Amino acid sequence: QKEDWPMHKLECSAMCAFGQNWNPSETVRLTERILAKQKTHPERTQSEKLLAVKEFESHLDKLDNEKRELIQNDIAALHHFYSKHLEYPDNAALVVLFAQVNCNGFTIEDEELSHLGSAIFPDVALMNHSCCPNVIVTYKGTLAEVRAVREIEPGEEVFTSYIDLLYPTEDRNDRLRDSYFFDCDCRECVMKEKDKEKLELRKLNDPPSAETVRDMIKYARNVIEEFRRAKHYKYIFCLTLTPLACELLEICELSLDKMGAVFEDSNVYMLHMMYQAMGVCLYTQDWEGALRYGQKIIRPYSKHYPSYSLNVASMWLKLGRLYMALENRTAGVKALKK
Repeated sequence: QKEDWPMHKLECSAMCAFGQNWNPSETVRLTERILAKQKTHPERTQSEKLLAVKEFESHLDKLDNEKRELIQNDIAALHHFYSKHLEYPDNAALVVLFAQVNCNGFTIEDEELSHLGSAIFPDVALMNHSCCPNVIVTYKGTLAEVRAVREIEPGEEVFTSYIDLLYPTEDRNDRLRDSYFFDCDCRECVMKEKDKEKLELRKLNDPPSAETVRDMIKYARNVIEEFRRAKHYKYIFCLTLTPLACELLEICELSLDKMGAVFEDSNVYMLHMMYQAMGVCLYTQDWEGALRYGQKIIRPYSKHYPSYSLNVASMWLKLGRLYMALENRTAGVKALKK
């Protein structure tokens, strides 16, 4: 609190005034801090050496009605929770700022990739996206660190990934279009070399028809989208009732049973549901259950993700900790070394 006081003092009284009713979204809280920082630093801040927040792309002309409505809801929340304590620009300027934050924000995660919060790193936001990135971004406190994951030649562009790279080309580009308004033309998206493995079908004597496969992919995408929305509304990882966790685990298992009739265990949609199920097991401290799912996930992850992926590394870390908790030291040390 002492270290952050120059910023926190601007929101502290608002938080105290609302008490338990103080619940603006993460985006609203981040945007309020940007506005506060712009007021205390009329010029550039330390993190704006190369790019200022005001220079961010907003893609305002590409926002559909739903996205515009969400931004207006955020603006209303900003005024509701903070207006007595801060002055704001007009509505049009706030629409631009929220659109910029939505396009350029970073999700901060811990070493197990559990969500901690959101932040803006203007200079880091300069990097373009590729599904074959040559750097990853990691976090140390309030600092973002950009790390090379392969040799980068002089003059070569530095690329990071804006999204989870587990999924096939069509899914990745759907996500990029929805959140960042572009299609990726990297080598992986052009060649689609990994798509067949990522969508691997169960080897059956009577193979499923193309229509059955299409329907199952559609079902899987819908389930994943529901989980994504639920996660956004703090439903999955802020479980307060064990019965709700059990219900969620049941949904995961039913989905796995249904998809498993068509998909191989290494199929990315199966892996997604296993990962959700593992998360619920970790939440309810069912270490054996979490380990079972983790053991099924790790090998396909290592195949589907690029080299030096944080997703693979964090899964090895989880497995190492689980083995240690279950007193299997040999396996634990091996996983932690990985």
